Amino acid sequence: MITGVVKWFNNAKGYGFVQPEGRDEDVFVHFSSIDMDGYKTLREGQRVEFELSQGPKGLHAANVHQVS
Repeated sequence: MITGVVKWFNNAKGYGFVQPEGRDEDVFVHFSSIDMDGYKTLREGQRVEFELSQGPKGLHAANVHQVS
């Protein structure tokens, strides 16, 4: 698992970007990849853990969950 910080997340559009620790590039995150109950959303500055997955347009975050 990779740890990172949410740069931004748009609830209306259902996606945003995460800045992985130790990497320069941002990683796309879609609400369907958020592993939580109820309304799936992220907050700017929130610490998360996730797996990297290769998608058709580059890397994206998968199995995203909040770090306590």
